[in-house]
Amino acid sequence: MPLKLGAHMSIAGGCDKAVVAAQKIGFGTLQIFTKNNNQWRARELTDGHVAAFKKALAEAALVDPVAHNSYLINLGSPDDALWHKSIDAMTLEVERCHALGIKDLVAHPGAHVGQGEEKGIERIAAGLDEVLRRTRDLDVVLDLETTAGQGTCLGYRFAHLGRIIDRVSTPERLSVCADTCHLFAAGYPLETHGEYDGTMDELDRCVGLDRVRVWHLNDSRRELGSRVDRHAGIGLGCMGPEPFRHILNDPRFRAVPMILETPKDSKDGEDLDAVNLRVLRELINKPPQRSRRKRVAGPGDLGSAVIS
Repeated sequence: MPLKLGAHMSIAGGCDKAVVAAQKIGFGTLQIFTKNNNQWRARELTDGHVAAFKKALAEAALVDPVAHNSYLINLGSPDDALWHKSIDAMTLEVERCHALGIKDLVAHPGAHVGQGEEKGIERIAAGLDEVLRRTRDLDVVLDLETTAGQGTCLGYRFAHLGRIIDRVSTPERLSVCADTCHLFAAGYPLETHGEYDGTMDELDRCVGLDRVRVWHLNDSRRELGSRVDRHAGIGLGCMGPEPFRHILNDPRFRAVPMILETPKDSKDGEDLDAVNLRVLRELINKPPQRSRRKRVAGPGDLGSAVIS
């Protein structure tokens, strides 16, 4: 089975345009926002929009598309008005995924905004419970994303995700999106075989590797344990290529969509998504390097800001 490699693609002009762009680069899957990620309001998904997206997927032979929820949503908020607004918005995100035939919705767990981790985790679990109750008949899985731990964001420890999942009444509808930059920034090493195995063992203990339904593949501009979320191109940051070699060649993740959230734009006239896809493919079925690479991306390597 070939790996399902993709990237987050713009939906400017329609969700179907993202599929066409992904196919042009050579991806086998993709991730999208189903709406403007920086607005609460969402344009209606018409039957025509849905049909165009599904037709584009079929013609491009792309499989297992993934969606990412809005940055505005915070199910951990202690503010009741924002919490209820976030539940409404998250419910809408699930409904839009269902309409488009997208089975995986990646979501940042939320931030506790000063109330403390335990109360934040309880708040997130209660919010997810309500979203899952409202959408109980919809075939969409919520993939809680590992975070870098900036500010009061939760999810930077695997135990946070495990505790959230344990508290919801329908845990079978919750899974995990593992983001490499976020793992590294949160202090989980991935470079050597021993480091990678140790990190995966802890992830397995806390949530179970069978819950990992999506990978985000991003190098990190900042050092291990920095808790700063800054993405870089594959092999161009503080992580280097070895963590990606481990993931790409791990048979446990062979069927999992792997999504680039690396910088966009172009380098020497070539789309950076295509550059990063080529780097990933070169790491498949290749033996590990002996030297530990410490190169940090420079301004010319990084391109524009990307989602996290």
